[in-house]
Amino acid sequence: MAEKTKSKEKEVKKPTEKAAEKETGKNAGKTAEENTGKGKTSTKTAKKSKAKRRIVQVGRAYIQASFNNTIVTLTEPNGNVITTSSAGSSGFKGARKATPYAAQVAAENAAEKAKVFGLEKVHIFVKGVGSGREQAIRGLSSKGIDIISINDVTPLPHNGCRKKKGRRV
Repeated sequence: MAEKTKSKEKEVKKPTEKAAEKETGKNAGKTAEENTGKGKTSTKTAKKSKAKRRIVQVGRAYIQASFNNTIVTLTEPNGNVITTSSAGSSGFKGARKATPYAAQVAAENAAEKAKVFGLEKVHIFVKGVGSGREQAIRGLSSKGIDIISINDVTPLPHNGCRKKKGRRV
């Protein structure tokens, strides 16, 4: 019973106690300029810790080929992205992004970036109906990346949604 009464009682501080408590903190006795940090010039610079370079020899390549663009993503086997590239990021604009050549250049750029991580072999997963599907695969292999397998993961409906009603003319 005694425990309940202690938890119900709240400590009520007087306004003078609150002000004194604030002043005894880390900024006690400093001017407003010192508290805000304005006027201070710090010569200390934070050291950045160098990230460990991952070495990945076997990975996955995801090629997403739409009607407008082709995106190539190279990942570790568990799914962490190593590098990515697309026809748009390779310098193509407009209708030229949808060409097979743009897909090949995008795949070559992604493969070049992944060489730094030691990527040698990939399982390829192709999604979409774009014109750059096969050419992107050729672009990866032309940069010296061995292809272990090719899977088509394009989503196909099993007659899922009902079609629109027909027009009566």
